[in-house]
Amino acid sequence: MAALTLAASGCVTVHGELAVVPTATRDEAARALKDFTEAYNAADKAYDPTLDAHRVTGSLGAINQAGLKARSVTDPDGNPRHQPLELGDAKFVIPKKAGWPRWFVADTDSNRDTDEGEGDNRWLLLFVREGADRMWEAAHLAILAPDRVPAFRTDADGWAAPAPADGATLAAAPRDLGRDYAAYMKSGEPKVFADGPHTSRLREDRAKIANRPGLSLQFADQALDTGAFAPVGLVTEDGGALVFFSNRVYERATTARGYRPRVTPEEKPLLTGEVRDTLTKEWVTSLTALVKPGPADADQVTIVNRIQGVTALKGS
Repeated sequence: MAALTLAASGCVTVHGELAVVPTATRDEAARALKDFTEAYNAADKAYDPTLDAHRVTGSLGAINQAGLKARSVTDPDGNPRHQPLELGDAKFVIPKKAGWPRWFVADTDSNRDTDEGEGDNRWLLLFVREGADRMWEAAHLAILAPDRVPAFRTDADGWAAPAPADGATLAAAPRDLGRDYAAYMKSGEPKVFADGPHTSRLREDRAKIANRPGLSLQFADQALDTGAFAPVGLVTEDGGALVFFSNRVYERATTARGYRPRVTPEEKPLLTGEVRDTLTKEWVTSLTALVKPGPADADQVTIVNRIQGVTALKGS
């Protein structure tokens, strides 16, 4: 998934790998959503990561699998609060592109929202299929208010367009967003990211908790941008793009002599090593960004959703 688009050469193989075609039929997309929902519910009910491991990938998969692994230890009899996930009113945004991987977005209504009517959020799931012999897997989840879901550019037949990986027509290159975001969280540069809860305020929050009496917290952000974690995007009606990308965050807690960093019961199943005075948490973050059309300038990328989960802990 290192590239979002492949140039059409004019040649077509018998399998269609070089033809620019819809990445899925609408029936195939609906089936992928149904299969994911069934597997997710089975895994959530039993707290068994093996039951949906074949239907999740990328950052969503990493978060989902770590969470289920931990809960399978804390609640070995399964989820006593299980409520089946229902995803209805599905609208499929399916791009035309060449080659593998193939992917599409399911824009759905979830029964997990507490609001009613127009206040309901939309759940956008990015599905990825990495080869003809692979299943469709959910790689990202973005939860957005209906007015935050952009209109996508489509052709006469209703097929969407993949965003150019190099950002040729955009204010930022989708393939670089993970690295740019990691750099921004460290230094506040590049200025391409607009202020908000997932950018400037998150940096401020980290600064506030970095040094407490007897406890020091350090953060290191790292791009996840290869394989199933590679960024993908869809061109929006205004010529911008909605881009899904992933990052990893290391959070290191160091305590004064005589104290130990706290590990919660929910985190303990993910712990390796012995916690003496240092605990390093590894988070995986699923991010969704609206990128404005070019040229590059400040405040042109807005992070509209961020979902993260602890995937590993190491004590020392």
